[in-house]
Parts: sequence; structure tokens; C-alpha cells
Amino acid sequence: MVIAIASGKGGTGKTTVAANLAFMLDDAQVIDCDVEEPNAHLFLKPVMNTKETAGLPVPVVDESLCTGCGRCGEVCQYSAIVVIQKKVMVFHELCHGCGACAYFCPEKAIREEEREIGIIESGTAGGLSFVHGILNIGEPMAPPLIRKVKERIERGRTVIIDAPPGTSCPVVETVRDADFCVLVTEPTPFGLNDLELAVEMVRKLGIPMGVVINSCTIGDSGVREYCEREGIPVLMSMPWDRRIAEQYSSGMLMLRNLREYREHYGSLITNIRAELSRDETAHCHQR
Repeated sequence: MVIAIASGKGGTGKTTVAANLAFMLDDAQVIDCDVEEPNAHLFLKPVMNTKETAGLPVPVVDESLCTGCGRCGEVCQYSAIVVIQKKVMVFHELCHGCGACAYFCPEKAIREEEREIGIIESGTAGGLSFVHGILNIGEPMAPPLIRKVKERIERGRTVIIDAPPGTSCPVVETVRDADFCVLVTEPTPFGLNDLELAVEMVRKLGIPMGVVINSCTIGDSGVREYCEREGIPVLMSMPWDRRIAEQYSSGMLMLRNLREYREHYGSLITNIRAELSRDETAHCHQR
């Protein structure tokens, strides 16, 4: 079971939910796909035992073979390679590593070389398996590294994926292929607006979902009313508690010290499993 923890905006407590949910599962695998600013490790404190570079294949043109026909530029969907007056120009930062330019080059004048885009570290935190990626500073695209991080998913375990905030390409790449998506929000107009965007994204991906409302004792009722209208289950509601913020700001795992909230997370696990079972039943009836 792969559970993605996402949010329409930053600051809603997404990583707090992901880390504490993994703590409750004990033998889960945690995948931090927020490669531009990973921070799940600050709370789970894994012992890292492997570190490897991650790269992306980019085109290198052999000018002695190139005729400047322009076919490579025609097939590139990202303008990463263009031909001007029979001169080939390659923009590695735009390249998605699809290999189309090399495949379609009639003269076989293009080969691919690996360009480092970041690192992937893995380790353990108690019974938890942990993996995260760190994108190199200045790299414009996170999805290629996210894909490589997700290759480390251990399908035999319950996997908790901490997604980047928002609804852009890195989030889509992270959430894609998950069995269930938990959307973490806050009861404010900003939280509701960005939750609506996140719901639309997850629906287009065809993934079952539920919502966690953090700081539910402040703000307004807009988020809960929206979920009721849209038929989206509220999986857990966490009250505003200054102690939770203090734990977070100190890099502490909340459930280690605030044991009274373990019941909330136990209910969250139960509710996720119930929604997954309901979704599987609905699919069986459709068949």
C-alpha cells in the first residue's frame, strides 16, 4: 500500500502528518519526495547508510556526423535542443532525458551522457526504511529526481510518501501511481482555495483520497463544508495545540512526547484502510 501525503499549499503540517503516521506504522517505508527541501529526516532522524548520485541522460552532438537537418529539434517537446543555421544548440537544463533526439537522429550523431542532478540517500530509523532525494542547487526540474527516488519504493511494505507542497509537476509526479492520497489542509480561506486545486489534481489522476484538517479548532468551517459537499472523507481533525508547534520547531516527533494524540493517528490509519477497502469494493462492482 502506497500512501501519498500532499497539500495544496505549504505550512499545513503535511510532513508532520507523514512522519507521525510512519511512526505509528513502525515497519513502514518513508519516501521523502520533496527533493527541493526535504525535511522528514529532521523528525525521524534516520541513520543513513547509502548515498549515491542521481543523473539524467542528456544529448551530446558529434558535429563531425551532424548534417544540421533539424530532426532532433522537431521531435524535442521541451526545446532542449534546437538547430539554427545548421548549428545544434543543447540546453541541458531543459532536457527531460526522454532520448527522442538520439533515437530519431538519421545520422546517429547524438549520444547520451549522464548529467548529475542530485543525490539519493537511504537508511533506517528504528523499524522504518527511509529514502529521500536532494536536488542540486540551481537545478530547475525536480520530477526526474523524484522518479529516481520512487524507484526505491519497496512494494511489500506500507509506503508513506511525503510530497512537495502545491499542485505543480513535482507533486503530480510524486502522487502518480499511489494507492491513496491524504490531503492535509487548514481551516482558512487560503487552505480551502488550495485544497480545491489539490482535489482537482488528485481526481484527474484517478486516486482515492481523504482530507486531514490541522488546527481544526481555529479558522472557519469552510473546509469541512466543502468536503461534505464533494463527498470527500475527513480522515482526521487535529486541534490547535501550541505544544505541537513547539515539538515541530524543535525537530521532535510529536507522538513521542504527546502520547494523547496517538489515538488520532490510530483512527487515521483505520480510516485510510476503510476508504481503500470501500474503493476496492466499488471497483469490483463496476466490473
